[in-house]
Amino acid sequence: MRLAIAVLSILCFISTAFGKCGVNELVIGTVRSGRQIGGKPEWNVQVVNNCNCSQSNIVLTCSGFQTVKPVDPSIFQRNGDHCSVNGGRPLLPRADVKFSYAWDPPFFLFPFSTKPLC
Repeated sequence: MRLAIAVLSILCFISTAFGKCGVNELVIGTVRSGRQIGGKPEWNVQVVNNCNCSQSNIVLTCSGFQTVKPVDPSIFQRNGDHCSVNGGRPLLPRADVKFSYAWDPPFFLFPFSTKPLC
């Protein structure tokens, strides 16, 4: 009986520690590169998965997003007011994906949705 309780306790801990991934574990950093492209400042963006599980189908809010520098659509693609990251492919735990764009002012990108793979 004690063994069963211990096993259940461990399983509950594991599901809590690893099973609560979502948009709150996605961190987006944007920094100015110092370069100008087409008269616009270039911005470097890094999307980090701080979850212990992979996350796929990552979508950010990107209302009005524009750039004079093309962005690889397999990394970041606008679809209306939302943008897909990494082509929907999984972003591994603690991994990141990076891209750059050029516009003024910078855009505020926020996690909108994701599919945790726990």
